[in-house]
Amino acid sequence: MNQRPIANFELCTGELLGGVRKRIRLSPLDQPSNYKDSQTRVDRQKQNDLLSKSTTLYIGNLSFYTTEEQIYELFTKCASPEDGGGIKRIIMGLDRNTRTPCGFCFVEYYTHAEALASMRYVSGTKLDERIIRCDLDLGYKEGRQFGRGKSGGQVRDEHRQDYDPGRGGWGAQAQRLEIERRREVEERYADAQDGPGAVAGGGGDWKEAETSGNESRLKRGRSPEDEGDSMRLGQRSRLDEDVDAERM
Repeated sequence: MNQRPIANFELCTGELLGGVRKRIRLSPLDQPSNYKDSQTRVDRQKQNDLLSKSTTLYIGNLSFYTTEEQIYELFTKCASPEDGGGIKRIIMGLDRNTRTPCGFCFVEYYTHAEALASMRYVSGTKLDERIIRCDLDLGYKEGRQFGRGKSGGQVRDEHRQDYDPGRGGWGAQAQRLEIERRREVEERYADAQDGPGAVAGGGGDWKEAETSGNESRLKRGRSPEDEGDSMRLGQRSRLDEDVDAERM
């Protein structure tokens, strides 16, 4: 029985499925992804030509707290300085408004082989407890280091619904909704304080008003008998003083 030769991107396992040996198709580790700069005006064929020679990598899914030094330490493992290579520069992605890191960067090597090696061995590994991804890039241009989202960061963080502490917490839209909700609650509370039934003057005036009211009620509630008792107590006190004086 003639068997079809197995291509280098297929894995032949020992399992049999319906009498046919099971094959699993694998993708090459250094195969470029479908990543594309949304603002480029270059056609697909031209892009492929540029990527086949590119020495620049786009690094995504970084933590906001990952430093340039950490990135250099990781990606220098694929550098070949003995062959005239190495890392040329690292450009950190920044929030357009705050100028703080927003989760991506560009790594430029001196050779195309180094960039391919990073795609093969670094992409999909963990950095700062996050699985990062590496893609060949057409080449860095000034201005691409800034986020393109409405809030200044990356577009992916605009619509994110989950809480990601490594990327600023909630997504930008969720944060805006939470801020608006809190503002509405504060406005309703302020309206309730200023509405009908609110005590004029605010602050501690109501305590003073309540204290003076209690004193007036006590005075109004004192009966003539209470006044007479007070007079009798005063007279008895004076008599006691006279007796003490005579004894002395």
